Amino acid sequence: MIPRYSRPEMVDIWSPETKFRIWFEIEAHAATAQAERGVIPKEAAEIVWAKGRDARFDVDRIDEIEREVKHDVIAFLTHLAEIVGPEARFVHQGMTSSDVLDTCLSVQLARAADLLLADMDRLLEALKKRAYEHKDTITIGRSHGIHAEPTTFGVKLAQAYAEFDRCKKRLETAREEIATCAISGAVGTFANIDPSVEEYVAEQMGLAVEPVSTQVIPRDRHAAFFAALGVVASSIERLATEIRHLQRTEVLEAEEFFSKGQKGSSAMPHKRNPVLTENLTGLARIVRSAVTPALENVALWHERDISHSSVERMIGPDATITLDFALARLANVMENLVVYPENMRKNLDRLGGLHNSQRVLLALTQAGLSREDSYRAVQRNAMKVWRGEGDFATFLKADEEVSAALEDSAIDAMFDEGYHLKHVDTIFSRVFKEG
Repeated sequence: MIPRYSRPEMVDIWSPETKFRIWFEIEAHAATAQAERGVIPKEAAEIVWAKGRDARFDVDRIDEIEREVKHDVIAFLTHLAEIVGPEARFVHQGMTSSDVLDTCLSVQLARAADLLLADMDRLLEALKKRAYEHKDTITIGRSHGIHAEPTTFGVKLAQAYAEFDRCKKRLETAREEIATCAISGAVGTFANIDPSVEEYVAEQMGLAVEPVSTQVIPRDRHAAFFAALGVVASSIERLATEIRHLQRTEVLEAEEFFSKGQKGSSAMPHKRNPVLTENLTGLARIVRSAVTPALENVALWHERDISHSSVERMIGPDATITLDFALARLANVMENLVVYPENMRKNLDRLGGLHNSQRVLLALTQAGLSREDSYRAVQRNAMKVWRGEGDFATFLKADEEVSAALEDSAIDAMFDEGYHLKHVDTIFSRVFKEG
């Protein structure tokens, strides 16, 4: 992952140094468990810990060995033997490479999920704060990009909060599913290692025991994990796209904060572009691109093959690092979003009250007109306003069919904005579980 879209704490999870440290801990904990069972000398397990606990694993040396042996775990074990000495022969007793690789990946993905969940907490906090700030800030709702009926900007943000709250729950479930340990040996039968070793390593590494691992941890778990990341990415894009639309010059109801000294265009000094949310749209595509390969990794040959391995070496770091950056960027956008209630009001009033057309339609049906006649009556007057010929209420009062069914005072009453917002409190209580 390139540094431009990376944050250090998440990058560190995927560094070679962290990976080899996790590998060592898996092997050392397994050695401890084997020693407790009398499979290897206790002194050997103690020496492994004593010499490896604070050791600096030489990435270049491991790479050098791997170039010769063409096997990453063997290269690591060879280097570990250089550090530990003769007692290293008791390391990896009854284990297979997948025990180390898959358990390590589980640890890394679980740690990555913890960072992502913290990111989501920050975003949810920002959305909740801004939602309450603009709970009663009236704005026009749009369907197909066209003015529909009024809502509030707070309701828009409450919707985003509810969506990301669901995303958080999905990610919590995905974290639980992915955090499993497999120390079951070749083809997963425990023929050369006791299941109690797996249980011990799992406990020490903060994982659950994989019920049946067939030498590799089943990849449906990983598919669910990356699918959850993909949904989060899509929710990021949904909110980012909303902000991009609201920042359009013709709309300008909200915009990204434009800092002092910031430049919008190399050619046009007047520009203030939604570059952060445009960037988020692009980053969401990268995260989602990991979903299909993760799904395709589920179907492995028999008890194992390694067709999934190269995929996971790329999508693991790329998807989590990118999503971590994207969530932090979106939280920053929402914390500093500039909102223009006066422009919301101006846009709301642009169509001369047409946003009340449904209310008039319903009133006519209740006054005795058929729905078809009511629709035609409302639409013919609405289209005059659409063409810029005048005010909706004025046309309705002048329409013989409408005025025969509704008095002028009744028509005026239908243009009360509070009618559209009377259940905002209910929406907020449902979303935020307050009140």
